[in-house]
Amino acid sequence: QLQLVESGGGLVQPGGSLRLSCAASGFTLDYYAIGWFRQAPGKEREVFSCIGSIGGSTNYADSVKGRFTISRDNAKNTVYLQMNNLKPEDTGVYYCAANYLGLSCPRGGMNYWGKGTLVTVSS
Repeated sequence: QLQLVESGGGLVQPGGSLRLSCAASGFTLDYYAIGWFRQAPGKEREVFSCIGSIGGSTNYADSVKGRFTISRDNAKNTVYLQMNNLKPEDTGVYYCAANYLGLSCPRGGMNYWGKGTLVTVSS
C-alpha cells in the first residue's frame, strides 16, 4: 500500500522547536519532490517548504525561511522538517505530499498526501 505518514506534531510554546517526519511506504521517496504544506484554521492549505527529487534543491516560503529546514534520509525513506523559533502563526495541520520526479511542489500536482499532523504553538 502506497502511503505517507506524518508524525512529530504537538503543542509547543512560542520560540520552541519541533521536528516533523514524513515516512513513505510502498515507494521510494528519493524519486519524488516532497512538500510540506500547512493548513491553518479557516485558511487554504499552502506549501511552505519543498525539496526536489533526486538531489533537488530546497525552497522555503519567506515566512519560514531561516527557521525551518527540510532534509531527506534516503536510508530511512523519510523526509524531515526541523522547525525552530516557532510562532503562534505557525499553528495548523501539517501535511507532506509527494510529486513524482518533480522539482517543485504545486498543491494541485502532488501524487500522494499524508493525513496530516497537528502543530499548535501557544503559551
